[in-house]
Amino acid sequence: MRYSRDLTGYGRTTPDPRWPGGARIAVQIVLNYEEGGENSIEHGDPASEAFLSEIIGAQPWPGQRHWNMESIYDYGARSGFWRMHRMLCDLPITVYGVATALERSPEQVAAMQEAGWEIATHGLKWIDYRNVPREVEADHIAQAVALHTAITGERPHGFYQGRTSMNTVALGCEEGGFAYLADTIADELPYWHVHNGRPQLMVPYTMDANDMRFSSGQGFGTGTDFFDYLRDSFDILYAEGAAGAPKMMSIGLHCRLAGRPGRAMAIQRFLDHARSHEGVWFASRLDIARHWAAEHPFQPRTRPSQMDRDAFVARFGGVYEHSPFIAERVWDAEMGAVHDTPGGLAGRMAQMFRASGDDERLGVLQAHPDLAGKLAQAKRLTADSTAEQASAGLDALTDAERAEFTRLNDAYVAKHGFPFIIAVRDHDKAGILSAMQARVDNDTATERATAEAQVTRIATLRLKEILK
Repeated sequence: MRYSRDLTGYGRTTPDPRWPGGARIAVQIVLNYEEGGENSIEHGDPASEAFLSEIIGAQPWPGQRHWNMESIYDYGARSGFWRMHRMLCDLPITVYGVATALERSPEQVAAMQEAGWEIATHGLKWIDYRNVPREVEADHIAQAVALHTAITGERPHGFYQGRTSMNTVALGCEEGGFAYLADTIADELPYWHVHNGRPQLMVPYTMDANDMRFSSGQGFGTGTDFFDYLRDSFDILYAEGAAGAPKMMSIGLHCRLAGRPGRAMAIQRFLDHARSHEGVWFASRLDIARHWAAEHPFQPRTRPSQMDRDAFVARFGGVYEHSPFIAERVWDAEMGAVHDTPGGLAGRMAQMFRASGDDERLGVLQAHPDLAGKLAQAKRLTADSTAEQASAGLDALTDAERAEFTRLNDAYVAKHGFPFIIAVRDHDKAGILSAMQARVDNDTATERATAEAQVTRIATLRLKEILK
């Protein structure tokens, strides 16, 4: 089974985005323009809208218009947008524009363009795509791009569906013309997603620093709540940037929500707070996408989870000395992006080794060569073992050193039934000899446990070399 989700990402050390001017944080504001593209009988939909409004617990009304719901959306276009425009017109923000909403709002589109805002596509209609057939959603994306281009004079460079299906990201990749997709909340930095062998840049969005939480049961009650959350998010990310790990702060706004006076004040207070700090880069999502593509272009790499079985076993079957069954069991089990890193694959292979039968694990130990033994002298070691022993100088022993290694090897095997095993890349020649002298007199149970732990350590080091 192949697991589709990536639970690793950048891991413990994030890449330096190298924001322009050495900025400690990139602040990216999105204004969602959905008014006139929402579910409505008048728009040819089967029911009224019920999402992201002031009406708590709203439900779709099949076959009926909903005056209050429509009026709330109307407010966003008639009033809320203009308040947000006055407040944000001097900033490089991104608009997520629903194509049919933009079509019904020529004055607002003109104002967006006068402000120099990026207008990304927010799909054709502001509807839920989770149960929409793949081919229908694909057609809607194509229609959205065409309509957006006709309205604005330029095709959209970014795509955010929002109310997605499990096909949305794949369809966005397959469309082929987007500089970035935004239907992800999986990170605080852009990242490359690979679909059908082709890379696609993802610029993550946010559901937490988002005014949509004014319309949810567990969310913001007042503008102060919203401001506090934005400020605290900014302060943490700014401090991380100052410490050498800059990130992107994404903020999501809606004309009909943040455009209300009591909430708009939270935006103004946040802007004042952010502007009071040095090293803040306000940017559109397209600015960020272009910067990331230039500074961190896609780099093809070995992806073990995507290899066929024969290729995988051929490449990794020797990580556990002469024991390809470990790699075979790894491939046959669940694999995903988490196993495409040295640490992830090492952990999975160690899991399979530890889950093996007692005789199988002993067989793995017995497959290891003696250190500086007869096989080494005859140059019959595996390439990995040869390189490892050479790294510690075991290929250049004096006659006295070789005699001592031979004596200890013989004594160790005679007592414990398997060779002395140690991750030689962690030690020098003297350290290895000292460890042999200390361990040869241990009881076999202790040595068995120690040897198995060293086997997994050797595998980890080998994978770091293979997948670096």
